[in-house]
Amino acid sequence: MLGALPNTSKVFMNGYLGWRIVMRQSVKDALMLVVGLCSLFCLSRIIHAGESDYLSPLVVAADKEGNTLYVAEFTAKQVAVFDIAESKVTKVFSLPDHPSGLVLSPDGTRLYVTSAEPEGRIHVVSLQNGLISHSLPTGHTPQAPVVSPDGRILYVCNRFNNNVSAIDLKARKELAKIPVKREPTAAVLSADGKLLFVANLLPADAADMDYVAAVVSIIDTTVPEVTASVQLPNGSTGLRGICISPDGKHVYVTHILARYQMPTTQVERGWINTNALSIIDVGKQSLVNTVLLDNNDLGAANPWGVACTGDGKYICVTHAGTHEVSVINRSALHEKLAKVAAGEKMWNIPLSIPYSTADVPNDLSFMVDIRLRLNLKGNGPRGLAIVGTKVYVAEYFTDSLGILDINPKSGPGVRSVVLGPKKSLTVGRRGEMLFNDALMCFQQWQSCASCHPGGGRVDGLNWDLLNDGMGNPKNTKSLLFAHKTPPVMITGVRDKAETAVRAGLRFIQFIVRPEEDAVAIDRYLKSLKPVPSPYLVKGKLSQAAKRGEKVFEKAQCASCHSGPLYTNLKKYDVGIGTGREKNLEFDTPNLIEVWRTAPYLYDGRALTMREVLIKYNPSDKHGVTSGLTEKEIEDLKNFILSL
Repeated sequence: MLGALPNTSKVFMNGYLGWRIVMRQSVKDALMLVVGLCSLFCLSRIIHAGESDYLSPLVVAADKEGNTLYVAEFTAKQVAVFDIAESKVTKVFSLPDHPSGLVLSPDGTRLYVTSAEPEGRIHVVSLQNGLISHSLPTGHTPQAPVVSPDGRILYVCNRFNNNVSAIDLKARKELAKIPVKREPTAAVLSADGKLLFVANLLPADAADMDYVAAVVSIIDTTVPEVTASVQLPNGSTGLRGICISPDGKHVYVTHILARYQMPTTQVERGWINTNALSIIDVGKQSLVNTVLLDNNDLGAANPWGVACTGDGKYICVTHAGTHEVSVINRSALHEKLAKVAAGEKMWNIPLSIPYSTADVPNDLSFMVDIRLRLNLKGNGPRGLAIVGTKVYVAEYFTDSLGILDINPKSGPGVRSVVLGPKKSLTVGRRGEMLFNDALMCFQQWQSCASCHPGGGRVDGLNWDLLNDGMGNPKNTKSLLFAHKTPPVMITGVRDKAETAVRAGLRFIQFIVRPEEDAVAIDRYLKSLKPVPSPYLVKGKLSQAAKRGEKVFEKAQCASCHSGPLYTNLKKYDVGIGTGREKNLEFDTPNLIEVWRTAPYLYDGRALTMREVLIKYNPSDKHGVTSGLTEKEIEDLKNFILSL
């Protein structure tokens, strides 16, 4: 039983184109232009007109004394200093670029702030004067900085390089780049600093496999290299938060648990997406189990930040889609999981029904009586910090700090403190907010961002949508430039993106909304900008990619992938269809940002671009590649992945 929290507070229990639309001169010149204009666009998001007026709090960190909070305000390019006693911002540290993460040095004198840019940097901010003392180079779109207990080594997730940097802070040099799986977005160190747990945002599998799931990479920092990986349940994607218990025994990871193997005929009871917390045993470096954060008839969409109270009694999880915080009785959670593992009968099911650890990730009633769902006043919660019994939450879209008191004696109190002058929502900002809002969905199970995380991109899964019948799942497409490349959907079944947006609200969110909502989402999607490829070298094509540009013409790829977006907007049978899709014509996709949209082909069977060019192109109908040399294939691949 949750017990320590009063019954009265148990709510919700039971249950860019301007720079590309120019005469195509050379890819080199175009890419140079991309880099120049996109240097401000990071974290897979966009900075559209007027958005810089917002603060967009993303990450919160507290000092050891529990007196001060530091809040990374993403679009404002600053860190706010929040005095807890006075409950207000007392000063602001300005930055040259957008902060994606921050961590305090162990001695509390410095703040390490990651800047989410293609040429990423770590800014070392002196807390004495609020100035940047120096900056250290790192990888593409760094985030989630973690400092070793002795303050000597800083670990940083380089999201689009798919690696983690280990940086010697005294020598100011990188010691190692440690490869991980795909888009590392969160990390946490064991108390002794020997193990680094890294949450990878997306699966790194071919999507047509029977088991597709993201993993948590475990790095032995003494080596340093990945020595173990913990695969989460089938359908796990969208890993956003990770923390370790105060006793160092367990790691907790937030993620979506997609039911991608089911047709999207209904959303009730999590038929499309559920939302989960996975528990990892630190000593065994293995998965204990995964529990659902939803109720039977009320989803808890898009779990994001996670942290434990200092006494280890509670685990707190923010829900970016439903604007709430889950407060979980930690000891009760582990006791219940242990009982299931021991084969004890569950109180909430008939004794005649078998129940095992394999049933837990599908049990929407498992968390009843051991978890509270507390509504926030603000919108779009992201990171959180806990000081005593108070939880502080970055409320992204309302530029505010949510404050929850979970003191079991006084009872939960929830308020929101605005961090700066209130700004009216532009149409595009409102569209972004709605795109991430699960209140737009029947029973709040998911938002548009559940299947299109990272700013309208991909989740790495196949989905059996109803727009082209049932039993023929298709890979999730990026929405970048969708409004400029009609028709849309993989087989072009929608005439334009505007039609698809409205159909998505009706048939994926299962809700009727006013036209102005769809118009706002259109505006947001139209404003998405591409992120420069990590295959570029200082913003330019590598020598291999330059050679590959010529091979692109030689292999006749340019005959279909033409124009500034590398699509002629036509459909072709390129010989990749199988079964009922045999001889089917597919829409020619644009190739901008294709480096981040794996797996490839309509059913996600091609894990790499090389497989697209060679393994799944036996008849040369998808580019004339059979006569190319190994070197030409490699160069062609490098060119395509540089776009």
